[in-house]
Parts: sequence; structure tokens; C-alpha cells
Amino acid sequence: MEITWYGHSCFRIAERGKPAVITDPFSDAIGIPSPKVKGEVVTISHDVPGHNFVEAVKGAPMVLRGAGEYEIGGVFIMGIAMHNVNSPDPRPNISYLFDYDGLTVLHLGDLDHVPAQSLIEEIGEVNVLLLPVGGGMSLKAAQAAEVVSLIEPFYVVPMHYELPGLAFELEPLDKFLKAMGVSKVQESDMLKVSASDMPDQPQVVVLSAQV
Repeated sequence: MEITWYGHSCFRIAERGKPAVITDPFSDAIGIPSPKVKGEVVTISHDVPGHNFVEAVKGAPMVLRGAGEYEIGGVFIMGIAMHNVNSPDPRPNISYLFDYDGLTVLHLGDLDHVPAQSLIEEIGEVNVLLLPVGGGMSLKAAQAAEVVSLIEPFYVVPMHYELPGLAFELEPLDKFLKAMGVSKVQESDMLKVSASDMPDQPQVVVLSAQV
């Protein structure tokens, strides 16, 4: 499996012989260039320009916008409503769990709170966690680190943090790395993952935004 980041919360998840998934494509209205990507499936965590610009994706993708279970070309996708039930005005947010023959990726969308342990247990094992870390309307650094300790993924890929040109203010990535106790950063243009080769401890992988 190959996971590529295009900035903000947009990733391309691809495995040979399976449909490619694009998560939360964004409009250039947010201040950074809209991604130029191709995929068969697009997932939208919530309907705002930073997360729902389907027009950025070439082809005629199937678009998923809500909770439910889907099977597309051998990829099993679970949309999970993860709004804050304790908030008087909960913000809609759909997280998506992608299962490629047992290799799982969880994209948390714009999660803005630490979920209940019971919900984490329902999700099950997560190989790769795509995690908002920059605050704003989503998880702050310390909250994001707490979510990692609850989910216990093999790989953690931070997203939704400060980038040059972004039209709104988010916290820098360094705050999350400090909260995680990461001193030496593993950086890459792409994360390649194999079910037969998982690390012993959770690894934070910082991807370079592909524009």
C-alpha cells in the first residue's frame, strides 16, 4: 500500500489491483494549491471547502459523505460518525476506516475531541492512523497524542497543521511531535506499508505535501 499526502487532510491511498481512495480534497480557497489527483473513491469528512472539493479529483469517482459500510472493488470502507456527543453544538464529522485485505487505515477527518474508549474498541486494530494535530477546529497537539495512545496504531501520519500560505491559523507540527516525545523525525514523500512488515512500536511518519 502507498499513502501520499497532498496537504491539509487530503491523502491518496492506493494498492495495486484495488480502487484508489482520495480523502478530503480541498479547494485553493484555503490558500494552498488544490491537489491534482486521480482516484476511484472520494471520502468527505464534512462539507466545507477545505475538505469537500470533489472537483479536484480526476475521473468519475464514487463520493462517500456519510456514516455506513461500503464495499468498493474489494476495499471495505466504514464511515463512522465521530461528533462530540458532549457538546451543546456538535460539529458533524465522519471518520473513515479503509480495509485493504486486512491492512487498515483510519482517517479521522476533523475530529475535535478525544473519543470514548468504547468507540475506539469498536473500530478495532488500526495499522495507519491519519491524524489531525494542528488545532483550529480539530484536535490540538496534546489531544492528538492522547488519541494515539488510545488507538495504538502502527503508523501515525499527522495532518491538518500549519503550512506556508494557509489562509487560516493552525498550530505547527512541532507541538505535536513534542507532545509525542519524538526527537528524530522520520520524513518521506510517501508511506509504503506492508501487512507483513509492521513496526514494534508506533512510528510517527511526517509526509511531505505533494503539490
